[in-house]
Amino acid sequence: MDDDELLFRKEGDTGIITFNRPQARNAITFEMYETLAEICQTIIDKTEPVKSLIITGSGDKAFAAGTDISRFRDFSTAEHALAYERTMDRVLGVLETVPVPTIAAIRGACTGGGAAIAACCDIRVASNDIKYGFPIARTLGNCLSLSNLSRLVELLGAARTREILMTSRLIEIDEALAINLVNESATDPMVRAHELCAKMNKHAPLTIAASKEGLRRLRAHAAQIEGDDLIVQCYTSDDFREGMDAFLAKRKPEWKGC
Repeated sequence: MDDDELLFRKEGDTGIITFNRPQARNAITFEMYETLAEICQTIIDKTEPVKSLIITGSGDKAFAAGTDISRFRDFSTAEHALAYERTMDRVLGVLETVPVPTIAAIRGACTGGGAAIAACCDIRVASNDIKYGFPIARTLGNCLSLSNLSRLVELLGAARTREILMTSRLIEIDEALAINLVNESATDPMVRAHELCAKMNKHAPLTIAASKEGLRRLRAHAAQIEGDDLIVQCYTSDDFREGMDAFLAKRKPEWKGC
C-alpha cells in the first residue's frame, strides 16, 4: 500500500481516518483494510488516545466505493473467498469495538465495503449527493457475510435490507434521512462531524464505551449462524468471475446462475 492511501491524523482529542484514493473513488485495497484495523486497535489499546473518531474519504465524489475489484482477480478457491470475508469481519469487528464515538462523514458514493464501514460507525453525517448501498447483485455477483447482513438488519430492518439487496439500488439522501440510515445531512459533513465530536468529547467516556459494547454484544449474539457455504457458492462461481471481468471492462455482465 502507498503510505498516503489511508491517512490518520489527530485534531485535538479527535482522530481522523481518511480513505485517500480519490482517483479510484476511494476504492479500498486489502492493505487499506488492514491499516484501518491497526489504527482502530491503537485506539482500543489507548496507545493512540482519542475521545472520538471520524472516518471520511478524500475529494467530493466518494466516501469509499467498495473494495478495489482488481484485487479479486486471483480468487479461485473456497479458501480465497472465506479468507476475504473473514478478514472483512475481523476488520469491521475491530472498528465496532473502538470504545469512543465513531462518525462516518460521507460524500457521494458509499457502496460495498465503504457502506459496510459506514454501517459500523455510531453516527453517519452525509452530504446531499450520497448514494448508499450494496449493488452486488447487478455488478459483481458476490454476497455479504452473515455478520454484515446482521449489521444492515439492525440498521435498516430486515424488509428494507432484503429489498435493497434484491433490487441492487442505491439509497439517496431524502430516503436515507427518512429511514434513519443517515443521522443528519450537512453541506460539509466534516464540519458537522467535528461539531458533534466536540460535544461528545466532553461526555463520560465509560458510559459511552459501555453503551457501545452492550449494543455490539446484542448485535453479535444475533449473528452466530453459519454462512460459509453461501460465501463459497458465490465467490467460486462462474458468475462471480463474469461480474468481475465485466466490471473491469465497463460492460454489463451476462449472468448464468452457475
